[in-house]
Amino acid sequence: MKLHDLKPTPGSRRDRKRVGRGPGGTDKTAGRGHKGQKSRSGAGKGSFFEGGRSRLIARLPKRGFNNVGTTYEVVKLSQLQDIEETTFDRETLEAYRLVRRKNRPVKLLASGEISRAVTVHVDAASAAAVKAIEAAGGQVVLPAAQPEQDQTEQGEAKAE
Repeated sequence: MKLHDLKPTPGSRRDRKRVGRGPGGTDKTAGRGHKGQKSRSGAGKGSFFEGGRSRLIARLPKRGFNNVGTTYEVVKLSQLQDIEETTFDRETLEAYRLVRRKNRPVKLLASGEISRAVTVHVDAASAAAVKAIEAAGGQVVLPAAQPEQDQTEQGEAKAE
C-alpha cells in the first residue's frame, strides 16, 4: 500500500450541504423553514432573552454596596531582590517587566525577603513591605496625599 492509495472508509465522509443553490431539497428557504425571526441571518436572541419582557436580573431588587475597588499591579520584595538596581520607580519596573499595564497603580507587597537597601517609588505598599525595606536600610516613597482640610479651603476660595 502506498500513500496515494489511502482512502477513507466508504460512508465515513459526506459532502457538505450546499444550501440555496437550486432545486434539490435545500434551495429556496435553505432548510430554515418559512419566514420568522429564526429564518433570518444573524438570528438568535441570547440566553437571557425572555420574549420581550424585562430580564429577570433587571426585575430583581438591588441591595447592598458594590465596591469595585482598585486593581493594582503587584510587585513583590522577592522580585526586587533579584535585580541589581538600587532605586525602583515605575519606569524601572516596566523596563524589568515587573509592571505590564500602564493604566494601573503599582503596589509593593511583602512576599519574600530583601537583604539590601533599596529606594522604591510606588503608589501603594503594604505595612509589612515598608517595614521589611526600612529594616534593610532602604525607604519606600509613596505619593503625598492632599489632606482634606486643604481641599475644603480650596473649595471655599473658589466660591468667593
